[in-house]
Amino acid sequence: MGPMLAFFSIAPLGAGESVSAAVAKVIALIEQSGLEHTTDAMGTIIEGEPRAVFDLLYQCHELMQSQFPRVTSKILIDYRKDKTGRLQGKLDSLEEKLGHKIKR
Repeated sequence: MGPMLAFFSIAPLGAGESVSAAVAKVIALIEQSGLEHTTDAMGTIIEGEPRAVFDLLYQCHELMQSQFPRVTSKILIDYRKDKTGRLQGKLDSLEEKLGHKIKR
């Protein structure tokens, strides 16, 4: 099986308006994983072999769940077995078609 992309967003419910401290712990776990990833204001995209990505998503959920009684997660998976390096490659392709760099 080839690499996949997974968009992931997680937040505790009932933790107040700011959840950045809790989310920062999850981002630290993702950084320690060694998997390619990028984070923006709305979530994180992780690239890797499916088993490694799913294991990491599970670890992230378990970490958040250990601190809060209710957690919400959103996951969107894009799998394409004939391509690698898609985390950057998809953006490169878009820039090529636009004829200019996009804000990253």
